[in-house]
Parts: sequence; C-alpha cells; structure tokens
Amino acid sequence: MTEYRTESDMLGEVKIPATAYWGVHTARAVENFPISGTAMSHHADLVRALAAVKQAAARANSDVGALDSSVAAAIDSACQEVRDGELHDQFVVDVVQGGAGTSSNINANEVIANRALELLGHNRGEYHVVDPLDHVNHGQSTNDVYPTALQLATISALQRLDAAIGRLRASLAEKSTEFRDLVKVGRTQLQDAVPMTVGQEFGAWDAALGEEQSRIADMYGLLDRINLGGTAIGTGLNAAPGYTRAVRAHLSTITGRELTTAADLIAATSDAGVFVQASATLKRAAVKISKLCNDLRLLSSGPQSGVAELQLPARQAGSSIMPAKVNPVIPEVVNQVAFSVMGGDVTISAAAEAGQLQLNAFEPIIAHTLLTNIDWMSQALGTLTDNCISGIRVNSGHLAELTERSVAIITALTPQIGHATASRIAQQALQHGRNVRELVREEGVLDDEQLEALTQPDRLTGQGPPA
Repeated sequence: MTEYRTESDMLGEVKIPATAYWGVHTARAVENFPISGTAMSHHADLVRALAAVKQAAARANSDVGALDSSVAAAIDSACQEVRDGELHDQFVVDVVQGGAGTSSNINANEVIANRALELLGHNRGEYHVVDPLDHVNHGQSTNDVYPTALQLATISALQRLDAAIGRLRASLAEKSTEFRDLVKVGRTQLQDAVPMTVGQEFGAWDAALGEEQSRIADMYGLLDRINLGGTAIGTGLNAAPGYTRAVRAHLSTITGRELTTAADLIAATSDAGVFVQASATLKRAAVKISKLCNDLRLLSSGPQSGVAELQLPARQAGSSIMPAKVNPVIPEVVNQVAFSVMGGDVTISAAAEAGQLQLNAFEPIIAHTLLTNIDWMSQALGTLTDNCISGIRVNSGHLAELTERSVAIITALTPQIGHATASRIAQQALQHGRNVRELVREEGVLDDEQLEALTQPDRLTGQGPPA
C-alpha cells in the first residue's frame, strides 16, 4: 500500500506520497495544470538551471547572514545533486502553467528542501528545519528566479545547437572540397543562369550557416544579463543588503559565466525581449536550414525525371505501393522542424507582448516553446549531418551532360561578342537543340583560341583570372 505524509497550505491539507520529494504546492499545480502532459523534468537544462540559482542563493544568503550556515550547506549539497542529474523525476509540474512559473519555482524549492532535510538527518516534510519558502526561496521571487534560470537554460541549449551547426558546416565544407572541380549550371528563379561548381554550392551553404553561429554568439551576452536579486518586481524587496551582488558572483562561479546584473531590475523583470531575440535568432537559422533542405530535395529530385544532380543516401523505403521508390526523408523532417520553429516564434512573440505592467505572466509557454524548438533543431541538424550530407554523391555523368548542352556559358561570351549576338546565338541553341560552342564557331565571332580561353571552367565559375 502507498504510504503518505500530510502537508498543508492556506487552502487545507493534502496527502503527499511518502516517497515524493515534492510537496503540497506542487501537488496543487499538478492537479491544476493537466495541459501538455510534459513534466518540467523533460527540460533538463531548466531543472539544472533552477538548481544553480537556488545554490547561488543559498551561498549568498549564508554570506550576508540571512541563512544559517548548516542549512545553507545542506541546500547547497541538494542543489548540486540536482545539477548532477539526480531527482529530476521529482520535477513533476506541467511545463505549461499559470502563475508566471511559480509552480516550477516551488516544485524546485520543495524538492531541494526535502533532500536537504535528508542530508541533515531529518524526514521529508519536517519544514521547521528546512522550509521550501523561508529557506530555499529566501530573498527570492519566482519573478527573478524563473527568468534567470530560463536564460541559463537557453544558453546551454544554444551551445548544443551551435555545436550541431558546427558539425553540419564541417560536413558541408568537406563536400565543398570533394566537389570543387565539378562544373554545373547555377540557377536563378529555377531557370538556367551561369556556371558554377558543385563545390561552390556546398561552400555557400557552409558560409550561410557560419553567419548563424555568429548570431548565436551575439546572444550569449544578452542572456548573461540577469535580473536575479530583483525579487518580486525588481525593487529587491526582502533581499538582504549585499545579497544581489553576492548571488550574481556565486552564480557566475557555479555556471562558469561572466554574468552581470541588469542595470534596471524593474525593467528587466517585466521585459521578455531577450527571449524574443533568442527565438528570432533560432528562427533565422531555421529559415536558412530549411532553404538548404529545399535545395537538396530539388537537386536530388528524380532519379530519372527530375533534376537528379545529387544523390542523397537512401535511408528507407519510400512507398507502400511503389517499388524501389526512395524519398528525401531526412531533409523533409528537418523542414518540418523548421516549420515548428517558425510557428513557435509567433507564440513567443505573442507571449512576450502580452505581459502587463511589472511582470510577464506567460514565461512558461516561452520556456517550453523556446527550449523545445532549440532541442528539436539540434537533433534535426544531427540527423541531417549524419544521415544525409555526409553521404551525398554527385551524378557526375548526368551533370556533365546538363552542363554541356546548357546555353549558360553564353553570358561569359557577351562582353566579347555583344549582347545582341549572344542573345541570338542562345535563341538558336534553344530552338534547334544546338551546342553554343558550335554556333559560335560557325558564325566566326570568336576564334578557337578565344573561345577556349573564355570557357575554361575556372573562369566560368569565377575561380580563375579573367581571360
């Protein structure tokens, strides 16, 4: 039979499973918010970040004499266990909740308090020794704890995304080198334009994603500016003198980051702009990565009646009815993740805008959406790198055939033969299925030596000196 302990709050008594580290306030939240079915434990970065904030607070409160040193030490140890991955299953409140994140904050307070009690040799629920609110939450409010923790969690998530982009870029760069001598026809508006190499195409994708890594790097400085110490609305009510400076210093040590306290804590407490910016940064990367996947699907279309320049790795059967059909499933799933990121950006923007007066009450949906989307994008880039990009091959024979019969090289001859002549020759080539080089020779507008010089692959693709 399940054993219980009884805990009470201003609304009355609640039976809590004796084995639970959470308490009465968490129990109320679990009952009130059966929304997403996703517990806070799903976002391990957020759980660890909350524990880091509580750990820093315990040390700071001990420093300024606001908390007994033995109690502070027990809280510190309990927080370290959570940061090390212990007790995450006890963070049971739904990630989507009312109350601006209060339920998440109190869930953390209760888990840490009950574990600290055990470390001091007491039973769970003996809050006269270590209380979730009077001790673990001393000098704090959800309104400075939760956004600070979310900023730290976002940093951790973005670091993984940055690493995933780096791996993808390395694979693209490798393909750029591998395919650097394969000439193809570049296209604008899906129409033949001018020659380039397959290597240049892959190199351009690599360079475009390099910009996204730079934008992520820009975000860290914004996320390192915290409102911890502002308590309820940024005035610092109930925080001991010296606490704000001390908690920032301890949190910097714990996280290994140069954190700064916001210049105006009232503004920082009500302003969710940093999360809007983080989401916008993620959306920008998602848009570029989705465009890359669009290109891959188009360039690999076929294999017989499409563009068919690239051959993506075959990952699984593509149809339950069409034998031997293989689909570009990896780019397709990455596209879908990007769509979710774009939609999530709308959610985050709406939630940030909906904040009123001295607080934004909607940071839980911001947290869930932002952390989920960053995690999904990181995972998507991993499968794109490992299961697609690294195994791409070029259908070189088909590519050479397309390039040879294309009129794209006529642009390279235009400065020498004039636009009108070039246009006329191109039209003849298209109408009669002729080769541009043959028509140029027949008309005698260039001799063989000039034609050869002007149509060298390195010149056509901008990789050699002008003829």
